Amino acid sequence: MDTDADGEQIPRIRAVAGGTAKLLPDIDRERAWLLTLDGAPQSYVDLDAPEHLEFEYARRVGHLLDVAAPHGAPLDVLHLGGGALTLPRYLAATRPGSRQRVAEPDAELTAFVVEHLPLPEGAGIEVEAVDGRALLESAPDGSADVLLADVYGGSRVPAHLTTLPYAREAARVLRPGGSYVANLADAAPFSFLASQLATAAAVFEQLALVAEPAVLRGRRFGNILLLASHDEQPLSELARRCSADPFPARVEHGAALERFTRGVRPVDDGDAVPSPEPPDGAFSIG
Repeated sequence: MDTDADGEQIPRIRAVAGGTAKLLPDIDRERAWLLTLDGAPQSYVDLDAPEHLEFEYARRVGHLLDVAAPHGAPLDVLHLGGGALTLPRYLAATRPGSRQRVAEPDAELTAFVVEHLPLPEGAGIEVEAVDGRALLESAPDGSADVLLADVYGGSRVPAHLTTLPYAREAARVLRPGGSYVANLADAAPFSFLASQLATAAAVFEQLALVAEPAVLRGRRFGNILLLASHDEQPLSELARRCSADPFPARVEHGAALERFTRGVRPVDDGDAVPSPEPPDGAFSIG
């Protein structure tokens, strides 16, 4: 990474397929960087401490990954969406030996990221310049412990990653005990979130949501994690960890989700729409 005359890290900017990508240094952490795309924060990486997760939703995913298997045991993970590869780096640091495939269709973005924020040698992270659903459909049956979908076209989840055929593919690639995790965004009246819960419920037996209480109560737009699996997950431990964060989150499951899904049908490919457009300033920086 280039520095100025005083030895300070300086921002890097590059035009990529998805827009204008910037890597902005964090003045409080010597080798930490924020990736933005057209002004919207995408990823945060600390090269000296890849286990540090700055974004609130990323910390919640980190908690889920931490409780997904015994401490330090490697996982096989499919990531739909790459960005600066924050969560793949986290897993490589906390669960060495994990095998990870990442779908990031913007090859120019990946090249920009790995040029300035190189992956550790032997990290076990394979980035493929393909659409997330295409990678999912090509994956073998029962090949993943975790499927993590964190895909945004601009600031919206693409429609083709919201449907019943997509959810069936997700279920197909998971091993027994595996879990599907989707980073969604919505606000009251939660039409999009309800459609995603109904779609997942048509395929998976166990569902949960993780988000800040203010988001779940409909007071503001924000990130909501959807967790889905065939088998019971360690939700009590997940809830304990999420409640201890600087910005605590709540885990809702079981009957608490009925208020979202009552009367809502799963989404077919022909009826799919992207997630709602965030309000101005919801996910942007100055």
